[in-house]
Amino acid sequence: MLVEIKKISIVILLILSVLPIKAQVEVKTQIDSTEILIGQQAHITLDVTIKSGMKIAFPEYKPQQNITPGVEVLEQSIPDTSSLSDERLKISRVYTLTSFDENIYYIPAMNVKVDGKDYKSKELALKVLTVEVDTLHPEKFYPPKDVQNNPFKWEDWSALFWMGLLLTVLALLVYYLYTRYKENKPVIAKVKFVKRLLPHQKAMNEIERIKADNLVSSENQKEYYTKLTDTLRKYIEERFGFSAMEMTSSEIISSLKANGDNEMIKELNELFETADLVKFAKYSTLINENDNNLVNAIQYINTTKMEDQPQVERIEPVLTTQEKQDMRYRSVLKWVIAILGVVCLAILIYIIYNSAVLLSYELETWTL
Repeated sequence: MLVEIKKISIVILLILSVLPIKAQVEVKTQIDSTEILIGQQAHITLDVTIKSGMKIAFPEYKPQQNITPGVEVLEQSIPDTSSLSDERLKISRVYTLTSFDENIYYIPAMNVKVDGKDYKSKELALKVLTVEVDTLHPEKFYPPKDVQNNPFKWEDWSALFWMGLLLTVLALLVYYLYTRYKENKPVIAKVKFVKRLLPHQKAMNEIERIKADNLVSSENQKEYYTKLTDTLRKYIEERFGFSAMEMTSSEIISSLKANGDNEMIKELNELFETADLVKFAKYSTLINENDNNLVNAIQYINTTKMEDQPQVERIEPVLTTQEKQDMRYRSVLKWVIAILGVVCLAILIYIIYNSAVLLSYELETWTL
């Protein structure tokens, strides 16, 4: 007796251990309609519930392949996966069927492979019906209608015709104004920013040219002192703001003293006096005296220079009255072209939309 009980207990435990494994895979099928007319379609949904990580293979059918004699598979959808609780997945696939023979068809169970094991769905039934034809009353069957002659109504299209004519006139006007706008060359009034040299930079560049021409040791002392003093006069004029180019040497020294600029006045005065003697009294200097005067000129420039001035100069163009009028004319013309262009676009959209509405209405009338 005890032996029998042990055997029964072992069988029960084996069954209980197998059930969870079986419960991991569920195969269900359902059909959306059990009755269809000839040529209509029915859809079978195959749902397979598996545990995440399992591999599944759905039954495959070629287009127009019979799932059962008399019932064709038109198409099969891509499997759709949805997640369930407890790491379980539900994978669905839809099969579209049709039939052209009146009958009651039994659709066999569909075979699904999960991890290499076969699982079958339940069998289904599909009833295909024919369309009843009333052969006793043939007078109810009408032949196809002939093409009807729908008269053209001017009042329906007149507004669009005049709008199209207006659009043509405006488009030609826009084209004419645009050509005038292109022919009238624009007045370019650009503000220029030019990098300018500061007064001491200009003076030092000129002194470097004097050195390069070896005028210090040249026999033509008049040329040397003329260029050297002209360089200093230009520097003083730009640096201190008075017309040094038109003054005598003594007037320049007096103006500098009056402005309170006493830096190296003695050396500068000696330089100008020596230059005046060379230029007007044919005084002859020694080479070391020329070198000394050149050094004094450089020291004076370096002592009185101002480096905190802006080195970029803003140059604004000066326009004539005619150029200003041309600029205003082009600006007005551009705005007129833009406004007319928007109006033309709005009219074109109106014509296209209303033409489509009228044509759709006409087509509906012709098909009735």
